[in-house]
This record gives sequence, C-alpha cells and structure tokens, in this order.
Amino acid sequence: MADTTPEEIMDATAAEIVEDTTAAPEAPADTGLGINDISGAVSVIDICTKRGAFEGPELADVGALRNRLSAFVEAAQAAQEPVAAAAEAPTE
Repeated sequence: MADTTPEEIMDATAAEIVEDTTAAPEAPADTGLGINDISGAVSVIDICTKRGAFEGPELADVGALRNRLSAFVEAAQAAQEPVAAAAEAPTE
C-alpha cells in the first residue's frame, strides 16, 4: 500500500477537476431544423384547429403562435429568394 498523504490526494483530485472544467465544450449537434419543419408545424396547427383539438380559451394562444411561425417562414423564404435569384443569374 502506498503512503499517500491527504494533501497529495487533494492535489490530485483538484488537478482532475481543473482538467474537466477547462476542456473545450462540445459544439451543439445540428438539430436539422429548417424552414420546412416550421412550415410543417404551421400545417399541424391548422389541421388540429380544423379537427377541434383546441378549446376556446386556448385558441388565442395557439393562433398567435401559428401567426408568428407563419410570419417567420414567409420572411425566411423572402430572404432566400434574392440569394437564389443571384445564384441562378448568368455571369458574363
């Protein structure tokens, strides 16, 4: 059995803790969430509303969320149109 002092054990433990906290954090994984997914969520809200899945008091909140998602999709698609047009334009 090795003669280890409590101070040596504390120093070794502290060194391990420092190594763990100074390691670079992992980059978040790509969620793969895109405009089509958000557009799909708007469609799901529309379908659920038509089928009566929401009660009266919930409709205002669900409608507000649907409108925000829809506006985001429209703005993102409008922002992508000039980029797509520029990529398709012939260069001389």
